[in-house]
Amino acid sequence: MQVTNIEELELLVKRVKTAQAKYANFSQEQVDTIFKKAALAANAERIPLAKLAVAETGMGIVEDKVIKNHFASEFIYNKYKHEKTCGIIEEDNTFGIQKISEPVGIVAGIVPVTNPTATTIFKALIALKTRNAIIFSPHPKSKKCTVEAAKIILKAAIAAGAPEDIIGWIDEPTVELSKALMQHPEIKLILATGGPGMVRAAYSSGNPSLGVGAGNTPAVIDSSAHIQTAVSSILLSKTFDNGMICASEQSVVVVDDVYEKVKQEFICRGAYFLNDEEKQKLGNVILKDGRLNPAIVGQSVENLAKLAGIYLPNDSDSDHAPKIYKVLIGEVETVGESEPFAYEKLSPILAMYKASTFHKAVAQAEQLIEFGGLGHTSVLYTNPANLDDIAYFENRMKTGRVLINTPSSQGAIGDLYNFKLDPSLTLGCGTWGGNTVSDNVTPHHLVNIKTVSQRRQNMLWFRIPPKVYFKYGCLPVALRDLVGKERAFIITDKPLFDLGIVDKVTQVLDEIGVKHDVFHDVEPDPTLSNVNKGLALLRSYQPDVIIAIGGGSPMDAAKVMWLMYEHPDVEFEGLAMRFMDIRKRVYELPPLGQKAIMVAIPTTSGTGSEVTPFAVVTDDRVGVKYPLADYALTPNIAIADPELTLNMPKKLTAYGGIDALTHALEAYVSVMATEFTDGLALQAIRLLFKYLPSAYKNGAKDPKAREKVHYAATIAGMAFANAFLGICHSMAHKLGATFHVPHGLANALMISHVIRYNATDIPFKQAIFPQYKYPNAKDRYAQIADHLHLGGNTADEKVELLIRAIENLKHEIDIPTTIKQALGDEDQDFYIKVEEMAEQAFDDQCTGANPRYPLMNDLKELYVLAYQGCRIDAALYHSTPELLSNEGAITTQQIGV
Repeated sequence: MQVTNIEELELLVKRVKTAQAKYANFSQEQVDTIFKKAALAANAERIPLAKLAVAETGMGIVEDKVIKNHFASEFIYNKYKHEKTCGIIEEDNTFGIQKISEPVGIVAGIVPVTNPTATTIFKALIALKTRNAIIFSPHPKSKKCTVEAAKIILKAAIAAGAPEDIIGWIDEPTVELSKALMQHPEIKLILATGGPGMVRAAYSSGNPSLGVGAGNTPAVIDSSAHIQTAVSSILLSKTFDNGMICASEQSVVVVDDVYEKVKQEFICRGAYFLNDEEKQKLGNVILKDGRLNPAIVGQSVENLAKLAGIYLPNDSDSDHAPKIYKVLIGEVETVGESEPFAYEKLSPILAMYKASTFHKAVAQAEQLIEFGGLGHTSVLYTNPANLDDIAYFENRMKTGRVLINTPSSQGAIGDLYNFKLDPSLTLGCGTWGGNTVSDNVTPHHLVNIKTVSQRRQNMLWFRIPPKVYFKYGCLPVALRDLVGKERAFIITDKPLFDLGIVDKVTQVLDEIGVKHDVFHDVEPDPTLSNVNKGLALLRSYQPDVIIAIGGGSPMDAAKVMWLMYEHPDVEFEGLAMRFMDIRKRVYELPPLGQKAIMVAIPTTSGTGSEVTPFAVVTDDRVGVKYPLADYALTPNIAIADPELTLNMPKKLTAYGGIDALTHALEAYVSVMATEFTDGLALQAIRLLFKYLPSAYKNGAKDPKAREKVHYAATIAGMAFANAFLGICHSMAHKLGATFHVPHGLANALMISHVIRYNATDIPFKQAIFPQYKYPNAKDRYAQIADHLHLGGNTADEKVELLIRAIENLKHEIDIPTTIKQALGDEDQDFYIKVEEMAEQAFDDQCTGANPRYPLMNDLKELYVLAYQGCRIDAALYHSTPELLSNEGAITTQQIGV
């Protein structure tokens, strides 16, 4: 039904009330199923909803709204999926928190124009989790995207068993209808997120309200702060969605003795400091009639400069004047109505204050909070050991969130930089800000809570098969580890079966008394139909060990069969769902190995699948390819016997070798790289540069080269299984799927362009991961060059030498130099599909670990550059070294490995 007037609103409320009365009697199990399905549905539509929001409102950045939608669905579900909300909630003695939840009835959800889809997702999910109904009142400028988000969740909830009218909305919102909704006697609680006027209206409605106050977050940087981390964190936060998150920093207060260092760091990382004339011009457009000018909200730096009539220098050749500026900073001294920069600005504009001492800096922050941000958020950058200063700061701040060494946009919403800060998109400001709650609104919020959250590096991991056997001819010895097993099911493809490779395995199994059966019909890029064919045999045979022999396809098929053998009810949609952090999944896979262990024996050198938790399967019924990722899919035993790879075809050697090299390169610069993966990645790189050319040219005539390349592939697999990959693989996945380019070749065509793209200290956007304190990909690439003894005096020189070495390695093994060469004459088809490939690559699982957070247009540009080859006019990402000239060429013999 449509709601456009008071009469229609009354009818809607009656229907929703009836639905909620039924829903109030649902069990915890029923509620959790509905909550899960709604989260899955919202997460699946995160990109279309983000695009719709930007198109309708003209505010923000699509890619950042994707992240917000992802957070609002995945992180909210992850946090609350196991919480009991249908009765008494158990006390958490460790953290001293006890919560009790009962349904309140019908909730009114007020949705802001700055954050329409993510707020709708968040409020709908927590309403469903607590057996409440919700009616949304959208902002008039974002009604289409808000209603669309509500429809997606309602459809999924109904499909999961919820009453039909459990979620409702106003189709044509007006001030009169919003007020009527909030004041309606059947509304039991208002979740108010919006401007000060709307929040005041909620609190004056006569109904209980959980609302937010204005944000005017100050960030204090003291003398002991790690300046790079502080500045990088502030820019990460302030540039996110063009500064529209209410928790984003509005002012930076810097202690005098580090002021100039902080200023220079801001300039180096892309900030533009306004002179007095420019500051006056911009100040004139920040406010309109004494209030925040709506025209600046969520706008880019370029648009803000145009509005203010400011000319921004455009010198892309200077390290200190980037082509695209991230924020505009005005250096100011006063706090009050006469200073526009002291207000909340909701755009990439920052005020910067200088304070003579730490205590005066805190006093300045207090002034800013009193002026316009009581109760919201404050930030301190300091040495974590300065416990007295931290205590002084947190005790003086009248804010619900006191963040230590944390970007406020991402830190305040919770669960990103501290797992114990509740994730939320409605941030209470307590009685300081005229609210009834002071912490992040959750499904069971009752009282004001002051929360202090320090930035924490989250636990990392290193997971590989419990046993990895290697050495030439090790296969028969390693297989004796299966003594005591009864039945083995071998999975391979027909070419390997016909070559007699399986006989090497069955002979040992016969010797140790293990019965065996073989499925040798695995197809390239296995489908579910192909998998089910083998699975039927596997289930009838009931093995206690599964042995995969072959390259990527048999490994993938075996892992999927193993999964479906152990857990027949597995949901591929859930397992294939994108994640920002593999530890935080909407879908949770039980451990494997209860029925059978898995042994992986690679006969190619490249994928590293024998030691990774990844697999790919295509559902040929619907044409959907599912990339599966879960550590439960890691084999129990890996056997890397190079004897099995002696007669690999040359192309497979080349493509597999470059695939392994790309695994190692991307793992080393990944934001998830650790001390546990770095050494593996470097060793794999060294081995491949040294031995891949001979393995390619000489094949079985150089068994040592074959051996080292095989080890390198497995070692690189261990590295990327734990550090993950980056956009080279994201783009290679989509290039390969679209144009049927072999995966290793697709990586080879992209890798040099990706390295140049990533190798910057001042990316426009950086990846989000707690361990990744500031951009350092350039230095990481330079470390690889040093490991290979390539020479060079500066990081830039070393990066170029590394690229040159990669290009010459590719030349030695006959890899084409451009996508155009690889595809042939397909110009029109390529340019038709490049936009879609870029969007799909952005949403690829590998993208999240890339050290430079890409925009979709960046990925499109990289595809075009890789298609055409490096161009002189592509100065933003590239230079044009003479890669293959006699003077500039670096051969593998010259690399001191």
